[in-house]
Amino acid sequence: MTDQLILYTNPQSRGRIARWMLEEVGATYSVEVMDYASTMKGEAYRAINPMGKVPAIVHDGKVVTECAAICAYLAEAFPNAGLAPLPAERADYYRWLFYAAGPVEQAATNNYAKFDSGEQSRMFGYGNYDLVVEVLDQLLSSRAYATGERFTAADVYLGSQIGWTMMFGMLPKRDSFLAYIERVQGREAYQRAWAMDDALVAAQQKAAEPA
Repeated sequence: MTDQLILYTNPQSRGRIARWMLEEVGATYSVEVMDYASTMKGEAYRAINPMGKVPAIVHDGKVVTECAAICAYLAEAFPNAGLAPLPAERADYYRWLFYAAGPVEQAATNNYAKFDSGEQSRMFGYGNYDLVVEVLDQLLSSRAYATGERFTAADVYLGSQIGWTMMFGMLPKRDSFLAYIERVQGREAYQRAWAMDDALVAAQQKAAEPA
Protein backbone atom coordinates (compact mmCIF):
# COMPACT_ATOMS: atom_id res chain seq x y z
CA MET A 1 0.00 0.00 0.00
CA THR A 2 1.32 3.39 -0.99
CA ASP A 3 0.79 6.67 0.76
CA GLN A 4 -1.39 8.38 -1.89
CA LEU A 5 -3.76 10.08 0.51
CA ILE A 6 -6.14 13.04 0.34
CA LEU A 7 -7.92 14.64 3.31
CA TYR A 8 -11.18 16.44 2.58
CA THR A 9 -11.88 18.77 5.46
CA ASN A 10 -12.87 22.14 6.81
CA PRO A 11 -10.83 23.54 9.72
CA GLN A 12 -14.03 24.37 11.59
CA SER A 13 -15.32 20.82 11.63
CA ARG A 14 -14.68 17.29 12.85
CA GLY A 15 -12.07 17.24 10.11
CA ARG A 16 -9.66 18.22 12.87
CA ILE A 17 -9.95 14.68 14.20
CA ALA A 18 -8.78 13.19 10.91
CA ARG A 19 -5.98 15.75 10.63
CA TRP A 20 -4.76 14.84 14.12
CA MET A 21 -4.80 11.15 13.27
CA LEU A 22 -2.90 11.74 10.04
CA GLU A 23 -0.24 13.63 11.96
CA GLU A 24 -0.03 10.84 14.53
CA VAL A 25 0.67 8.18 11.91
CA GLY A 26 3.12 10.38 10.02
CA ALA A 27 1.31 10.01 6.71
CA THR A 28 2.11 12.10 3.66
CA TYR A 29 -1.16 13.62 2.52
CA SER A 30 -2.69 16.46 0.58
CA VAL A 31 -5.59 18.58 1.79
CA GLU A 32 -8.74 19.71 0.03
CA VAL A 33 -10.50 22.39 2.06
CA MET A 34 -14.24 22.21 1.52
CA ASP A 35 -16.68 25.08 1.88
CA TYR A 36 -19.95 24.37 3.72
CA ALA A 37 -22.15 26.35 1.34
CA SER A 38 -20.66 25.24 -1.96
CA THR A 39 -18.06 22.54 -2.57
CA MET A 40 -19.13 20.36 0.37
CA LYS A 41 -22.60 20.02 -1.17
CA GLY A 42 -21.39 19.88 -4.76
CA GLU A 43 -21.75 16.91 -7.05
CA ALA A 44 -18.01 16.16 -7.15
CA TYR A 45 -17.71 15.84 -3.38
CA ARG A 46 -21.01 14.00 -2.99
CA ALA A 47 -19.49 11.33 -5.23
CA ILE A 48 -16.95 10.85 -2.43
CA ASN A 49 -19.31 11.30 0.52
CA PRO A 50 -23.02 11.35 -0.37
CA MET A 51 -23.73 12.81 3.07
CA GLY A 52 -22.02 16.04 2.04
CA LYS A 53 -20.08 16.03 5.31
CA VAL A 54 -16.41 16.23 6.23
CA PRO A 55 -14.01 14.70 6.90
CA ALA A 56 -13.36 12.07 4.33
CA ILE A 57 -10.11 10.53 3.21
CA VAL A 58 -9.24 8.87 -0.06
CA HIS A 59 -6.35 6.43 0.21
CA ASP A 60 -5.22 4.75 -2.99
CA GLY A 61 -8.65 5.34 -4.48
CA LYS A 62 -10.56 3.96 -1.50
CA VAL A 63 -12.89 6.27 0.43
CA VAL A 64 -13.20 6.27 4.21
CA THR A 65 -15.70 8.51 6.00
CA GLU A 66 -16.80 8.77 9.65
CA CYS A 67 -14.15 9.92 12.10
CA ALA A 68 -13.95 6.77 14.21
CA ALA A 69 -13.59 4.67 11.06
CA ILE A 70 -10.87 6.99 9.73
CA CYS A 71 -8.92 6.66 12.99
CA ALA A 72 -9.20 2.87 13.03
CA TYR A 73 -8.35 2.61 9.33
CA LEU A 74 -5.25 4.79 9.52
CA ALA A 75 -3.97 2.92 12.58
CA GLU A 76 -4.03 -0.29 10.54
CA ALA A 77 -2.85 1.27 7.28
CA PHE A 78 0.23 2.73 9.00
CA PRO A 79 1.18 0.04 11.54
CA ASN A 80 4.64 1.47 12.20
CA ALA A 81 3.00 4.32 14.12
CA GLY A 82 2.01 1.81 16.80
CA LEU A 83 -1.50 3.17 17.26
CA ALA A 84 -3.42 0.00 16.43
CA PRO A 85 -4.30 -2.18 19.42
CA LEU A 86 -2.05 -4.92 20.67
CA PRO A 87 -3.82 -8.29 21.03
CA ALA A 88 -4.43 -7.75 24.74
CA GLU A 89 -5.82 -4.26 24.06
CA ARG A 90 -8.35 -5.11 21.35
CA ALA A 91 -11.38 -5.55 23.58
CA ASP A 92 -10.95 -2.20 25.32
CA TYR A 93 -9.86 -0.49 22.11
CA TYR A 94 -13.00 -1.37 20.16
CA ARG A 95 -15.28 -1.04 23.15
CA TRP A 96 -14.32 2.53 24.00
CA LEU A 97 -13.76 3.69 20.41
CA PHE A 98 -17.33 2.77 19.56
CA TYR A 99 -18.63 3.98 22.92
CA ALA A 100 -17.28 7.40 22.01
CA ALA A 101 -18.70 7.22 18.47
CA GLY A 102 -22.10 6.00 19.67
CA PRO A 103 -23.33 6.74 23.20
CA VAL A 104 -21.05 9.71 23.92
CA GLU A 105 -21.79 11.64 20.73
CA GLN A 106 -25.49 10.79 20.72
CA ALA A 107 -26.03 11.62 24.37
CA ALA A 108 -24.03 14.86 24.21
CA THR A 109 -25.70 16.18 21.07
CA ASN A 110 -29.19 15.18 22.20
CA ASN A 111 -28.63 16.82 25.58
CA TYR A 112 -27.35 19.98 23.88
CA ALA A 113 -30.50 20.02 21.75
CA LYS A 114 -32.48 19.75 25.00
CA PHE A 115 -33.80 16.31 24.11
CA ASP A 116 -34.25 14.04 27.12
CA SER A 117 -34.73 10.33 26.45
CA GLY A 118 -36.78 10.20 29.68
CA GLU A 119 -39.25 7.33 29.80
CA GLN A 120 -38.07 6.21 26.35
CA SER A 121 -34.50 5.58 27.51
CA ARG A 122 -34.88 1.86 26.86
CA MET A 123 -35.17 2.64 23.15
CA PHE A 124 -31.87 4.50 23.02
CA GLY A 125 -28.52 2.74 22.90
CA TYR A 126 -27.03 5.22 25.34
CA GLY A 127 -29.87 5.05 27.85
CA ASN A 128 -29.64 8.57 29.21
CA TYR A 129 -27.14 11.41 29.34
CA ASP A 130 -26.25 11.15 33.04
CA LEU A 131 -25.43 7.46 32.69
CA VAL A 132 -23.11 8.11 29.74
CA VAL A 133 -21.24 10.79 31.70
CA GLU A 134 -20.85 8.53 34.73
CA VAL A 135 -19.51 5.60 32.70
CA LEU A 136 -17.01 7.87 30.94
CA ASP A 137 -15.93 9.36 34.26
CA GLN A 138 -15.40 5.89 35.75
CA LEU A 139 -13.29 4.88 32.76
CA LEU A 140 -10.98 7.89 32.84
CA SER A 141 -10.70 7.88 36.62
CA SER A 142 -9.32 4.35 36.45
CA ARG A 143 -6.77 4.57 33.63
CA ALA A 144 -4.67 6.98 31.63
CA TYR A 145 -5.94 6.01 28.17
CA ALA A 146 -8.75 4.04 26.57
CA THR A 147 -6.87 0.75 26.64
CA GLY A 148 -4.87 1.34 29.81
CA GLU A 149 -1.50 3.03 29.97
CA ARG A 150 -0.77 3.26 26.24
CA PHE A 151 -2.04 5.87 23.78
CA THR A 152 -3.81 4.39 20.73
CA ALA A 153 -5.98 5.57 17.86
CA ALA A 154 -8.99 5.16 20.15
CA ASP A 155 -7.66 8.10 22.16
CA VAL A 156 -7.51 10.34 19.10
CA TYR A 157 -11.24 9.89 18.68
CA LEU A 158 -12.19 9.72 22.36
CA GLY A 159 -9.99 12.71 23.17
CA SER A 160 -11.48 14.69 20.30
CA GLN A 161 -15.01 13.90 21.40
CA ILE A 162 -14.40 14.89 25.00
CA GLY A 163 -12.46 18.02 24.09
CA TRP A 164 -15.08 19.18 21.60
CA THR A 165 -18.08 18.48 23.81
CA MET A 166 -16.53 20.16 26.85
CA MET A 167 -15.61 23.20 24.74
CA PHE A 168 -19.27 23.71 23.86
CA GLY A 169 -20.62 22.85 27.30
CA MET A 170 -22.00 19.51 26.14
CA LEU A 171 -20.08 17.56 28.79
CA PRO A 172 -19.33 18.67 32.34
CA LYS A 173 -15.72 19.52 33.17
CA ARG A 174 -15.04 16.60 35.46
CA ASP A 175 -11.52 16.22 36.87
CA SER A 176 -10.98 12.95 35.01
CA PHE A 177 -11.98 14.55 31.71
CA LEU A 178 -9.74 17.57 32.20
CA ALA A 179 -6.73 15.43 33.14
CA TYR A 180 -7.28 13.16 30.15
CA ILE A 181 -7.59 16.07 27.74
CA GLU A 182 -4.38 17.58 29.10
CA ARG A 183 -2.57 14.31 28.37
CA VAL A 184 -3.81 13.79 24.84
CA GLN A 185 -3.71 17.41 23.73
CA GLY A 186 -0.13 17.70 24.91
CA ARG A 187 1.00 15.35 22.16
CA GLU A 188 3.17 16.84 19.41
CA ALA A 189 0.92 15.47 16.64
CA TYR A 190 -2.10 17.15 18.20
CA GLN A 191 -0.25 20.45 18.50
CA ARG A 192 0.87 20.29 14.85
CA ALA A 193 -2.58 19.40 13.57
CA TRP A 194 -4.29 22.09 15.63
CA ALA A 195 -1.82 24.74 14.47
CA MET A 196 -2.38 23.81 10.82
CA ASP A 197 -6.13 24.10 11.12
CA ASP A 198 -5.91 27.30 13.15
CA ALA A 199 -3.82 28.78 10.33
CA LEU A 200 -6.51 27.79 7.82
CA VAL A 201 -9.20 29.42 9.96
CA ALA A 202 -7.14 32.62 10.15
CA ALA A 203 -6.67 32.60 6.37
CA GLN A 204 -10.41 32.11 5.82
CA GLN A 205 -11.23 34.99 8.14
CA LYS A 206 -8.72 37.27 6.43
CA ALA A 207 -10.11 36.40 3.01
CA ALA A 208 -13.62 37.25 4.21
CA GLU A 209 -12.62 40.73 5.38
CA PRO A 210 -13.86 43.60 3.23
CA ALA A 211 -11.24 44.96 0.85
